[in-house]
Amino acid sequence: MLHPSTLKFLVGLKKNNNKAWFDEHRKEYDAAREDFNAFIQKVIDAFSKRERSLAHVKAKDCMFRINRDVRFSKDKRPYKTNFGTYINAEGKKSLTAGYYFHFEPGNSFMGGGMWMPEPAELAKVRQEIDYNLPEFKKIVTSKKFKNVYGGLSSEKDYMLLRVPKGFEADNPAAEYLKCKSFVATAVISDPELTDKCIITKTVQAYETLQPLVAFLNEAIV
Repeated sequence: MLHPSTLKFLVGLKKNNNKAWFDEHRKEYDAAREDFNAFIQKVIDAFSKRERSLAHVKAKDCMFRINRDVRFSKDKRPYKTNFGTYINAEGKKSLTAGYYFHFEPGNSFMGGGMWMPEPAELAKVRQEIDYNLPEFKKIVTSKKFKNVYGGLSSEKDYMLLRVPKGFEADNPAAEYLKCKSFVATAVISDPELTDKCIITKTVQAYETLQPLVAFLNEAIV
């Protein structure tokens, strides 16, 4: 499980997002980061028994930096108020689909897939969905998938208003072809984060997501 002190550190950082406070609480940050790293490594070790392509992956290589890039942003707060990790056999900067964990008090979630792929990859995924709609639909509408994720994310910011060029408006796969991202997420409450079952719950969620990740990655090969 994740330690309550890790949650406490992120709560404090959100209230005091400045370098002076961060420097004063550097030890707490180091302990919190190590706690999250250990948690993610346990998840990888357990999940890789089924997803063998991740057996070589180390948690420390999956975690994102807590420092924000403020060079081109009006928001000059120096730090993120979350720990995030992207578990992918090809590395966290890979264009392929993978698994994500977002740890932020009051706004934590797990899931994954393929977020805002480049045009070439997006075109390949859409073509694969058009060719193999029954297979794709079976994945994202299965009872298990819906129980964990509720379905494929359909946030308006990541959806086209119309079916993309090259496909008929009445295409049976129209609702999926409009997607600009192919992700699914499940909310995690703060009490769940520090519960002893969180590793098992995360691994089971990733196992449920595995068929979608495999479909997306096969599409862009």
